[in-house]
Amino acid sequence: RDRQIIPGTRARPNQYSVPMFRLATCLSLAISLGLPAAALADGKPKQLVMISFDGAHDNALWTKSREIASRNGAHFTYFLSCTFLMNKAQAKAYQGPKQRPGKSNVGFAKSEDDVRTRIANIWGAHQEGHDISSHACGHFDGKGWSAADWSQEFMNARVALRDAWKNVGLADKEPQGWEDFATNDVKGFRAPYLSTSDGLVPAEKKMGFLYDASLVTKGPALPQVVDGIYRFGLPLIPEGPQQRPVIGMDYNLYVRHSKGVEDKANAKTYEDRTLAAFEAAFNKQYDGERIPLQLGFHFVEMNDGAYWRALDRFVSDVCHKQDVACVSYSEAIPLIAAHGKPQQG
Repeated sequence: RDRQIIPGTRARPNQYSVPMFRLATCLSLAISLGLPAAALADGKPKQLVMISFDGAHDNALWTKSREIASRNGAHFTYFLSCTFLMNKAQAKAYQGPKQRPGKSNVGFAKSEDDVRTRIANIWGAHQEGHDISSHACGHFDGKGWSAADWSQEFMNARVALRDAWKNVGLADKEPQGWEDFATNDVKGFRAPYLSTSDGLVPAEKKMGFLYDASLVTKGPALPQVVDGIYRFGLPLIPEGPQQRPVIGMDYNLYVRHSKGVEDKANAKTYEDRTLAAFEAAFNKQYDGERIPLQLGFHFVEMNDGAYWRALDRFVSDVCHKQDVACVSYSEAIPLIAAHGKPQQG
């Protein structure tokens, strides 16, 4: 699980501007994605909500998340850890930067059948319009990594995804377009532990990534644009009776609520507190400047599923509201660029 507890972390000040050629590209992307024209009109922008998941391994939660999205007209972003695509032979051969062979902080796939189900979920989600993005492979802390280290791990992830069907004996069942998808359509990244280094952006640029979602911001904020990479951050949002700020992510709430220890007896209280925090953060933007709201989750149900139930209730409530778009990160970028607003705060 991600230990994403980063007290006092702030994103660097943002000088958000979009060159005209890039704006034209983004507008073209918006049209090709079939995004609502109202989002690009003059005046108050749509309220964007971006829901993402780190790890993307548990197949039952793939099913649950896709059902929530389908029911509410939402698109999510899945940051996939590639070790969950590896069979035993690949697991032994895999070596992350500065690590021994066969090591992963989050383990590997349970079986080849587990991988077969997962890649079917990945393809189904891709066809439904969700982002499949990268969470690297072995979930290592990259704070001391060079650009070459990041590039090594990104390439490990690309190859694992590209070859996933044939590696579990399903080469003849690989969907048409899978290789192109695995090679060219993974456009975003979130660093494990939200831990980055100066080598990250150059490596992302080399891989052709469009966005990174590894920052933390003091509240909802527009992305920085750094060397052509849109850098997004999970916001600190007020939560609980004392309204203390917490990163808008399930694991951070889990640590806040029960010190990272399962507490089923109080799960309903945690669910309600989480929903209240999400909706207050949403309403502040929806009724105000409409800065996009980002919330993060894992494919792990903590405190008896309290945070996933809060997610379901939140998405079911807000994604149907007028002038709200629950979108993936790649869909959000052209909508943000079309308004060209500077970051607030």
